[in-house]
Amino acid sequence: MLDTEPDLSHSLFSHIDFASGAVVAVSGGSDSTALLLLLKEHLDRTAPATKLLAVTIDHRLRPGSAAEARAVAMLCTAYAIPHRVLSWSGPKPSTGLPAAAREARYRLLAQAARAEGMGLILTGHTADDQAETVLMRQARQEGLGRDEGRGHVDMTGRDHADITGRGLAGMAPATLHDCRDWIVRPLLGTRRSALRDFLRRRQIGWAEDPTNTDSAFERPRMRTALAEEGGGRLVNDALALAEREAAARCRLGGAAADLIVRFAARPAAGLIRLDPALLTCGDEPAAIYALRILLATLGGVGFLPDLARGEALFGRLKTGFLCATLSRTVVDFRRAGIFLRREARGLPPAATAMGTMVWDGRRQITLDDVHRTMLIAPLGQAEAKRLVVDEGEIPPSLARAALATEPALWKASEVLALPGVSEPLVAPFARFLPSFDLAPARAVGRLIGAAPFPASPLRGDGTERRGAKA
Repeated sequence: MLDTEPDLSHSLFSHIDFASGAVVAVSGGSDSTALLLLLKEHLDRTAPATKLLAVTIDHRLRPGSAAEARAVAMLCTAYAIPHRVLSWSGPKPSTGLPAAAREARYRLLAQAARAEGMGLILTGHTADDQAETVLMRQARQEGLGRDEGRGHVDMTGRDHADITGRGLAGMAPATLHDCRDWIVRPLLGTRRSALRDFLRRRQIGWAEDPTNTDSAFERPRMRTALAEEGGGRLVNDALALAEREAAARCRLGGAAADLIVRFAARPAAGLIRLDPALLTCGDEPAAIYALRILLATLGGVGFLPDLARGEALFGRLKTGFLCATLSRTVVDFRRAGIFLRREARGLPPAATAMGTMVWDGRRQITLDDVHRTMLIAPLGQAEAKRLVVDEGEIPPSLARAALATEPALWKASEVLALPGVSEPLVAPFARFLPSFDLAPARAVGRLIGAAPFPASPLRGDGTERRGAKA
């Protein structure tokens, strides 16, 4: 049973840096309500001046959602906690509703955090949620094993993890959202039943979301299965598996980060050179993982290429020179090295240059009204040929091909540079960067000249090791 003495709050929150305050996502359910009140007690005891904001997202998917938001507001008033209700407005998709709702929820929570100058969002995901996540991914893995012909699985919106291996680590204790806001899950080691016991002792009620029992969705079906006989053992086994896989994923990421530092260089804009010694480095799983991250980054793709295709490409590279394409990235193995660059097909068309935008998944571009009469478009082969000269360090044809796919400002037929308004992105982690993957993401970010990621709010985060230093 959950105890609410200071030692419990210390174990739940003492490793989190609340210097900039925190937004707590509170739906009115038992998990998020308990999270809010436990955190309030902790901050009152340890740092009473800390800014705390509760935010309820009304998805407007059920008739009772507005009433639930009002109930949260009343609870927050009783505990002197600032509270805001944000609504997901606009049309809702007919398919993929849970993923779309999750995307809208994080977007609105991030908006609230930024408006208050906070970079930390807390959610009430519990050990039960973690077990459900792992078991669902395990079920998908077994399904793929029975049907190997299904090919690539798009894991966008699912922590960007492989359905095999990396995905079985479950939800990360912290995830960086949009390269700016940290989403932290302090209750991943706490069972839902313990949180409800805490609320009952305080005589605090909570809302029951009917969609949590709607068998039309995958998670409620898994939740129902775990409530049956033997479900407790399945939960414990899933949590143990998640712990093992999380540790393995961090080790793999650290090893991949080391290899990127040792064997990758950026000799020209949009061009990465890999030392062929990577192919015989002695740690093939880490080398393949590093290659997959680089392929997605150069191609501006939001998810890693399929593991089997990454392994196949690595095997072909070991046999000798080749030119191939994977994840919109050209892989060109020559005597001078293994070169990666964005392929010329499928580049964004010319568009009016204004505001902040992500261009081709590879660049964050921020423009102001001065650029309103200009267009943003790829530089193109003709301009690249004019700019690149043969300096003997790399094949000039490769430098031209890479530079031709980079963004440029155009005013009529004149090309202008993009100094200070274009930041490279580590594409597969630009939306969501789990703390498991912080080490390789930082290594790639330094390689391509991306802005540094904000420091993790988790003190003593093991992901700071092995090539992950900022």
